[in-house]
Amino acid sequence: MPGSAADLLRAHDLHGHKYAIDSALAAIARASRPPVTVLTSDPDDLTLLCGNRIRIVKV
Repeated sequence: MPGSAADLLRAHDLHGHKYAIDSALAAIARASRPPVTVLTSDPDDLTLLCGNRIRIVKV
């Protein structure tokens, strides 16, 4: 299972600065003790990067 932001980007074949913040946030969320909820305006990318263990809420 990917752990770092760079691991997440590689695992999903994502590149560039567009995904840098999302991947960093996803790595932090995945490393946190459950339950974890992430609030975002871009739920699609974070859902992809976080997987089903993290609750993603669009704001």
